Amino acid sequence: MEFKRITTNPLQLGGVPCVRGLRIPVATLIALVAEGETTDAILALYPDLETDDVREALLFAAEAVRERTLPLAAGE
Repeated sequence: MEFKRITTNPLQLGGVPCVRGLRIPVATLIALVAEGETTDAILALYPDLETDDVREALLFAAEAVRERTLPLAAGE
């Protein structure tokens, strides 16, 4: 899968994946969604973002953990 809206730059936020070269990390958007924020609320917080930015950030996060072993608590 190709991500056109997710960028990394070692000179910007230490290379953390961001949206379209803005200083808005993908992780920030994912955390907001996880906390229950709607896309409209996120766009209000970050007026430079577009709906497709939030969607692609979610897809990027899903791809980042796809088929990888994650540390889980014992018994899970």
